Amino acid sequence: MLQTAPTTLPPPVMPGEAPILAIEDLHAAYGQSEVLHGLNFTVAPGEIVAVMGRNGMGKTTLMKTMMGIVPAKSGSIRVNGTELTGLKSHARVAQGLAYVPQGRMIFSTMTVQENIETGLTVTGTRKVPQDLYDMFPVLLEMKGRRGGNLSGGQQQQLAIARALASKPKVLLLDEPTEGIQPSIIREMGRTLRKIRDDRGLSIVFSEQVLSFALDVADRFLVMENGEIVHESLRADIDEARVARFLSV
Repeated sequence: MLQTAPTTLPPPVMPGEAPILAIEDLHAAYGQSEVLHGLNFTVAPGEIVAVMGRNGMGKTTLMKTMMGIVPAKSGSIRVNGTELTGLKSHARVAQGLAYVPQGRMIFSTMTVQENIETGLTVTGTRKVPQDLYDMFPVLLEMKGRRGGNLSGGQQQQLAIARALASKPKVLLLDEPTEGIQPSIIREMGRTLRKIRDDRGLSIVFSEQVLSFALDVADRFLVMENGEIVHESLRADIDEARVARFLSV
């Protein structure tokens, strides 16, 4: 029998340093069926956190609840000290949250450039910043191509670039390796670390591929049945134990 950690987790921030993202006693439900059961965690500035777990454990619901797509039943979601639970999704983007959903959800009939421009609405600018194209050179080459004509890996880059266009403080990614060729997955890990290093933002991503998460994350949270049952820093992780949580 695996021992599980308590739901309430100590914050990973340094003394005197406020978390950039704070989730407190978060509950969410679909109708009468509660899916998230009182989650508590924080994310430090510049930290990359992997939320691990099998399908159906609540990872996507957590992402959607943080973004306001699924309403919170109760609890608190704060970015940089600002409470977000009563805000619509677009207002959460304005407060510094950005989201790359599972399956990427790009606009397939719009060009690469038009897709990225949809992320600019909260910034007051209309021109795609050059540094986004510098980060994703393939998107510059293909900026006039329709999004639906890109490969899975290129669409994922486009979805991330669109999210970054809003200049977020916290980037949320739901299953970023889904549908991506193995040869591209490691490159995506390098890209996420570079985004963190260059932009100083925090990243929270949900994932089932442990090897990818080990390449990218500073800290791991494992979800099971809508609760956080295990937490580990990268330096202390017991890979075999986390893998058992992920096995069907």
